Amino acid sequence: MTNANSQKFFQQAQSVMVGGVNSPVRAFNSVGGNPLIIESGSGTKIFDVDGNGYTDYCCGWGSLILGHAHRNVVLAGRKRINKGISYGTTTREEIDIAKYIVEHVPSIDLLRFVNSGTEATMSAIRLARGFTKKSMLVKFDGCYHGHFDDLLIKAGSGVAKLKESSSLGITRNHIEGTLSLPYNDLQVAEETLARYKDEIACVIVEPVAGNMGVIPAQKEFLQGLRALTKKFNIVFILDEIITGFRMRPGGVQVEYGITPDLTCLGKIIGGGFPVGAYGGRREIMECLAPLGGVYQAGTFSGNPVVMRSGLATLKMLTPAFYEILNRKAEHFSQSLNQYFKDNNISAHLSVYKSMLSLRFQKDPVQNYAEAQGASNQELYAQLFQYLLSQGIYFPPADLESFFISGVHTQKALDVLLKKIKEFFNTKKGRSHD
Repeated sequence: MTNANSQKFFQQAQSVMVGGVNSPVRAFNSVGGNPLIIESGSGTKIFDVDGNGYTDYCCGWGSLILGHAHRNVVLAGRKRINKGISYGTTTREEIDIAKYIVEHVPSIDLLRFVNSGTEATMSAIRLARGFTKKSMLVKFDGCYHGHFDDLLIKAGSGVAKLKESSSLGITRNHIEGTLSLPYNDLQVAEETLARYKDEIACVIVEPVAGNMGVIPAQKEFLQGLRALTKKFNIVFILDEIITGFRMRPGGVQVEYGITPDLTCLGKIIGGGFPVGAYGGRREIMECLAPLGGVYQAGTFSGNPVVMRSGLATLKMLTPAFYEILNRKAEHFSQSLNQYFKDNNISAHLSVYKSMLSLRFQKDPVQNYAEAQGASNQELYAQLFQYLLSQGIYFPPADLESFFISGVHTQKALDVLLKKIKEFFNTKKGRSHD
């Protein structure tokens, strides 16, 4: 398998783009080697500029639940492009998908579209501050909500290797205005919220963390946060940018029976196009301009091509679709974890429906500190490179999640299972299965 063309183009990329990439994790710094330059994708496959094909388990970082270039999504986008690309006005496509989301996410009365997950969380936090007239923000260690200054405090994944798990350029007032607490620790959260209740505007949390590996929040933790925020008049924001429409239409909040004040969405609702959204209680959302005094705007927000393609995606996500997808993921995770157990291997596949991640210890983890302790960058890099050589593309960082899409077949998952076993068998010094 040659990658001469990828190397050539990456050298060109480095001469005109910072680090040769437009998002740091794409640089392969955690796994070594030069990044692939991708030419196309179809179904489960991506193809690089050398003509090599790879079964993709990044799936556009979770946005491509129908796989690459799904016919319905492509046709929807193409049909809308033929009528024009952007107008800077309201279109029917925005109304149609907004109605669909409001119908399927019970906590959302009103919705605002933006262009990325970062923009969604940033705007939701500003709105919460405007609504409550308070300023402090509470988040949780290892949860990644985008690269907004107030949120790069002990964030996970691509920023985990930076000093103090944050970023240069973040001013002291942003750091002091954010409290980052241990994930899944309700006692600490209760003590903190009670102490700073008159200063805290909002609490934001991922119901299933995806950038410190997959860590589902304990149901009691989320329910406790909901009760505490309601008690202290604090806006409760669920970041369902990854989990929204991934395992069921209403997201984790419906499965857990929790009603947040605001919800952030992204990824899947755009069908692979750039998108973000936030919505929630009417009285909060009506504080947003043009109805209220909290300002937020965007030239490309609600782009009709994105909206049409996103709605085409959402309409494919039927109960039968989710049942099959979640069953495939469950079977895969059970098979791999049984292999780890039978062979006394210090590894565990953490899973929530079709979100998965590998740990390099036997026991599940509950928070960021435990996730860091269960990571092994050197071993993961070896696994990544081995899978890549076998035509399988995994996330190029060990604290990232990987995803199973609706078009991954049982045969493809069997191959992935076999190749992971081969890798660990080699590490054990045994012959391959």
